[in-house]
Amino acid sequence: MNLQDVREEYKKASLDEKEVHSLPIMQFREWLQVAIDSKVPHYNAMTLATVNNHGQPRARMVLVKDVLEDGLVFYSNYASAKGEELARNNKASLLFFWEPLERQVRLEGTIEKVSEEMSEAYFKSRPLDSQIGAVVSKQSQIINSRSELDQQAQLLKQQYEKTMIMPRPAHWGGYILKPNYFEFWQGRPSRLHDRIAYQLIKGSWHITRLAP
Repeated sequence: MNLQDVREEYKKASLDEKEVHSLPIMQFREWLQVAIDSKVPHYNAMTLATVNNHGQPRARMVLVKDVLEDGLVFYSNYASAKGEELARNNKASLLFFWEPLERQVRLEGTIEKVSEEMSEAYFKSRPLDSQIGAVVSKQSQIINSRSELDQQAQLLKQQYEKTMIMPRPAHWGGYILKPNYFEFWQGRPSRLHDRIAYQLIKGSWHITRLAP
């Protein structure tokens, strides 16, 4: 394997700052819809980057579950490593990569919990097995074995499979990232990519082009 020899030209599209939406959330929705229509695998998957109490950046994949006017919503365990990091420092970054479209979107901003009502509604909409997973998993903590996890899940399933109604655990719910920065990246030939940035300054979005 010689990674230095890997080359790929990006030729599928271009991005012009004169043609983008004035509001970045509208531009994001347009690109997301293209990804959906193009059947891009895992189009709602995004990398969430946080910083721990030692200043170490940490990243993992999560799924966007709603795109609101003021930000992007995802759900997780509040007691997880990312939850603890966000409780100490609510600044975070998101990254989408839609390889078939040769596109990336990067967002930066602050994260806060969504309302209890929103978390309740989404939890109830999930399949029972997913609800059980949220209850059983002590996310990010060391466990003895996989079988221990499976046994706990099976016990809960036997308990709730008749009623199909499981209460949402207090440690699980939604977050919203409220962005102050968007960057839209479109791959172009010769690595001269298009990069259009939106910066929120005093309540208004300012659009600039960045060098690749």
